[in-house]
Formats: sequence, C-alpha cells, structure tokens
Amino acid sequence: MDVSDLFSSCKKGDICRVRYLVEQRDVDLNVRDKWDSSPLYYACLCGHDELVQYLLASGAKCEANTFDGERCMYCCLNDSLRHLLKEYKCITIRAMQRDDFNYFLHMLLEQGQHSDVKFLVHGHIFTAHQCVLSARSEYFTDMFETKWKGKNLITLKHPLINPAAFGAILQYSYTGRMDIDISLVEDCRRLAKQCKMEDLIEELENKCKQLYEFVSNKPGICVKVLSLEPHIGRLQEEMAQLADCALPIELRVGFGELPFNRVDRFPTFPDICFRVDGFNFLCHKAFFCGRSDYFKALLEDHFSEGEQLQSHPSTPVITLHNISHEIFIHVMYFIYTDDTELITEIVFDVLCVADMYLLPGLKRLCGKTLAKTICEDNVVYMWKMAKLFRLSRLEDQCTKFMAKIIEQLVEQAEFAEIIKEDAALLEDRHENDSIPLVDEIRYHITSNVQTYSVIEEANQKLEALEELLSSINIEC
Repeated sequence: MDVSDLFSSCKKGDICRVRYLVEQRDVDLNVRDKWDSSPLYYACLCGHDELVQYLLASGAKCEANTFDGERCMYCCLNDSLRHLLKEYKCITIRAMQRDDFNYFLHMLLEQGQHSDVKFLVHGHIFTAHQCVLSARSEYFTDMFETKWKGKNLITLKHPLINPAAFGAILQYSYTGRMDIDISLVEDCRRLAKQCKMEDLIEELENKCKQLYEFVSNKPGICVKVLSLEPHIGRLQEEMAQLADCALPIELRVGFGELPFNRVDRFPTFPDICFRVDGFNFLCHKAFFCGRSDYFKALLEDHFSEGEQLQSHPSTPVITLHNISHEIFIHVMYFIYTDDTELITEIVFDVLCVADMYLLPGLKRLCGKTLAKTICEDNVVYMWKMAKLFRLSRLEDQCTKFMAKIIEQLVEQAEFAEIIKEDAALLEDRHENDSIPLVDEIRYHITSNVQTYSVIEEANQKLEALEELLSSINIEC
C-alpha cells in the first residue's frame, strides 16, 4: 500500500505525502511498477518541479547519459525539468540513510577506512580491503595468498589495465553496482575475465544488449554511461562468507542455512577479535566501525587497551559483556550482510542489543519479525514496545490491528491506560485536543470505507471507542 501511495503521490505532486512515505515509512525511492517506471519518472511526466528536486536530493537514480536518465529526460513535461535533470550530476549518496547497507558499502570503498591494501595502476592509487575482494572473487583470494602475499602496495603495470576500468571493477566488488563510460566496457570485460567474475561478464553483455535496443528505438538519444544495478541477494550471500569465517570453529556447524564450502580454506585477514562468552570471533574493523557508531567509539577509545590474540599476534582482543554468543552471532551476520535469521523466542533480546549497539536497521528487522506475532492478547504490549524503541512501522501496524478489534479492546483496562498515558505525553494539552493513538485508530477505522455495510461496522467501532473515551473522561 505504501508503494502504491508513493506512485500516486508523485503523480499528484503531493510532496508532503512523499516526504512522509520516504522519511517515516522507509519506502524505496527507486522502486518500479509493472511498467518499469520509477516515482521520479512520474514526477517528471506530470511536471512537478519541486517534487523532482526533492526526489533527486533524496537519492532517486537519474544519472545523465544512462538508461534511467535518458528515460526521465525523454518524458519531462517542460524545459525547466529537463534543465534540472541535465544539471544534476549523480545520486546524492549522502542523502541516503546513515545505516543503509548500500551507503555503507559505497563509503567503505570511497573513504577506504581501515583498508589494508593499495593498488597502484599507472599512477592512480586505489585503497581496498582484502576481506571484501577475497569474498567477492576467488582470483583475489588466490593472489593475496600467493603472488601478493604480505604486500600492502600492489603495482599493476600491464598496459591493458585501464585505471578507470579497474576502479569500476572495485566499485562492482564492493557495491554490486557499476557506472562506466561506454568506451571502457571492453576494458571492464577483459578485467572481469581475468578476475574470473562470470556474473559480471554476463551482466555487461545483457546491459549492452538492452542499451542497444533502447537507443535504436529512440533516434537522437545518445547513452554514454553504462550502469549496472546491484543484485543485493548475491552480494549479501558473498559478504556472509566473512561472517561464516568469523565464527569460532566450535560454533560453525549447523548455524543457519548459509553455505560453508569455502570456510576452511578462505583467508579473510581479520584485524579485530571480539571475545563473547569465551568464544573468539575474528572480525573486521571496517565493517563494525562503518555499521555501528557504538563499535566505532568502542574500538577507537579502547583499541590500545585490549590484549593480543596468540594465534594472530597483530589482532587485538575486545571482550564484550552483557551479550550471549548466540545473540552476537545474529548481530554479526547483520553487520556483514544487512540481514539475519530471527525467531520469535530471541527477537526481543536481539532488539535490545540492536538498540544498545546503535543498529537501527537491525531494530527495523526485529520490528518486522514482531509484526507477524501481533494478536489481541499482545497488541497493547507490542505498541508500547514499538513506542519505546521508536519502531514507527510496527507502531502503525499495531494501531491498524487495534482498529480492527477495537470493540474487544475497549474492554481491557490496559488499553484505557495507554490512551491516558499517550494523552499525558502531550505538553500543554487542552481538554479537547487530539491524542495521537486515538487519531491513528480512527484513521484506520474509517479508511477504505465504501459500502453501506462497512460504513455501519465502522460507525459501531467508532461508537465503542467514543464510549471508552467518555468513561475515562477524555474528550478529543
């Protein structure tokens, strides 16, 4: 429903509603409908200048000379929009959510924090992380263990290695995305073949075919930049190998459903060890510091105070307290992959730790799991928890469920208490001012009411709610 609402709001130019959906409801700006059109496409088509500016600033994809860019340019209602798109250079990465996985991977490559290797390619320096490149390509794994072993600076002198193409290969390795000038596609294909990246070679061929068909059907259009979009599932699966290898040997067998075929022979070059319940997890500062401000502060403030790991003399050990190794495993997999398997029995413990470790993405994942368990017996408790941990989507799902069962809910003393508490939270509230919880329930009761029978049912629910408010002396 949120996605449908986003498309509808972009067609109408309702920027306030779009801001709410993007910033409060976490709706993906670059989602596509069945006609392969994005929200930005419809905003351009309908001529909403201010909305187009907001979408671009928030991360809508519309790079010049790309498939998406030319499509939006082609459909613009007026010249001012065309000028706006033409002047807009690229995605505003910094406008993305701080905890966004794509943002993290992009910044990990761009800033090179905690990098452990550099490549010198015909005068150009590229910083990288051996763990990421090894997880994404067995070619890099083999080279780091043989010809490049122990080297911090690797010089690539072959005349056929183009620096821009090598940079594009790194971009693909980190983010699953690639933006490359059309003239350099063959150089990228050659490097991909050398690095044994069969998936990249196939994607390049398919994209070139798609671009050729698009340009041949649009006379006068010239696409100069080829862009590949990431396959998040594949990227997550390969990054999960780093978490697989970080598991202590005693805990590796039988956890989750992830492949373990490379664990025994896959070097990940760890630079930090977390000790939890006596187990040693060999991890990477780049991931933990980049994904969590808590771990960033922890490692920067206590880096010199930790002991050294005997099996890895240069790897410091940090002991984590007040967390079990079972819960830490879920945190670790989330940090490396932006996902983890959650079951109802542990989700609350994971939620508390996610809040402590400043991992809002993991909190939202817990919220999705908890939403599946909402029932009449726990909806009030679940709503309280959603408010406590600031899980807006779970809170909304709770109020929607409350609206559905309001006639049974008004009989519960606990429900009356949370209405009173919500009213008390409003500063300087007058007697007849609205109460957020009550407003949300009323909204869900009356939304999508069309037939006479449904109107009658909605009126009965509203009447039950009004009787409760009257009985506790609240007017709103």
